Amino acid sequence: MDQIAGIADQIATQFGLDWWKFIAQVIIFLAVYGILKAKAFGPILSMLEQRKQRIADGEAKLEKIAKDLADAETNAKSIIDKANSEADRLIKDAGDSAKSLAEKKQQEAIHEAGQIMAKAREAAQLEHEQLMSQLKREFGRMVADATSRVTGKVLNADDQARLSKETAAQVSA
Repeated sequence: MDQIAGIADQIATQFGLDWWKFIAQVIIFLAVYGILKAKAFGPILSMLEQRKQRIADGEAKLEKIAKDLADAETNAKSIIDKANSEADRLIKDAGDSAKSLAEKKQQEAIHEAGQIMAKAREAAQLEHEQLMSQLKREFGRMVADATSRVTGKVLNADDQARLSKETAAQVSA
């Protein structure tokens, strides 16, 4: 073992190794390593760990958002399909209702036209009767006037009424 120690001393002297300086450098290295580990490496490693955790959380949230988006798209598609079928039904109902209403309005218009025609016939009949009555009176007055001129006699009211009735009866027949 002395021999090994001698070889180590010889190598140390050959390379210029001073044991006191070497031990001091090792102590300084360990002190610097301890300070760096406590003050630099620890915070840096914890910051890197936090970032790693945030990235993992972000990826998990991204996967959840992608799943939620797919669910929302499926839900939206089903809602749109339901709305389209409801709209088609409403359009069909509106068309049927419009046809029914058109038929009803047409029937009402036909009925109204019939009523208008009936009233027009009644009015024409009434006007015809009034004109005939007026014509009979006028004709009776003319006959009475002509009779009084031909006979030269002035007819009284009773004679004029009797002639008017007789003339009206003959004109009506």
